[in-house]
Amino acid sequence: MIILGLIMQAEACAPVKDGFSMNEPDASQRGRHEVFDPHLERRWRVRLLHLGDRLISRIYHHLTVLTPQRLPSDGPAILICNHTSGLDPLLIQSVCKRVVIWMMAKEYYDIGPLTPIFRTLQIIPVDRAARDTSAVRSAMRALQAGCVLGMFPEGRIETARELLPFQPGVAQMAIKTGVPVYPAFLDGTQHGTDGMVAAFARRQEATLRFGPPLKFNRRANVEIATNQLRDAVWVLRSARFK
Repeated sequence: MIILGLIMQAEACAPVKDGFSMNEPDASQRGRHEVFDPHLERRWRVRLLHLGDRLISRIYHHLTVLTPQRLPSDGPAILICNHTSGLDPLLIQSVCKRVVIWMMAKEYYDIGPLTPIFRTLQIIPVDRAARDTSAVRSAMRALQAGCVLGMFPEGRIETARELLPFQPGVAQMAIKTGVPVYPAFLDGTQHGTDGMVAAFARRQEATLRFGPPLKFNRRANVEIATNQLRDAVWVLRSARFK
């Protein structure tokens, strides 16, 4: 169970910071994922992983979906959510028919026995020790290929039950590509207190809400768009009190 969780986890999902280019990376930056498959869910290995994910998330952990996911059946999309636990990507993926390509910290990606599985899922490794523009380019190529890109705009796990400020990277990508952004809010998982292993091992009672997409034109202001994305997640959070 923990291994499967590691496959989908993005506890160390790094924020996408300012400054990126659509130019092709140089030779030293290539080789991560030159070709992205927008329908990974059709591969039998991925289907097996998805089945295991559903069993863990919906049976071992008790996940309740209060509003259904609205991702398109085809074409690019960006999925964003608040981030409270290393379990979050596992839960979110369990209710999405299409494979969500997450961005993961390189130190987790480089866990030897798991790296081939991460490659199968086309997870994008991010070097948090530097400004990893090649990871951003990989994310942009994934969108160009028609994939669903999963990101946690807070840039790190929440330690309290409040949304952290959003990093501008998601808004920058959405503005530059015109790809719609689908907000989600996850509640009930541990808030970064007991570590990654405990998050997977301890049974959770969680709820998940999805909201309507937001789309920005190329002239949109990054700061305003970032605030609008945070507001969209906040609205889903507020709905639990109604």
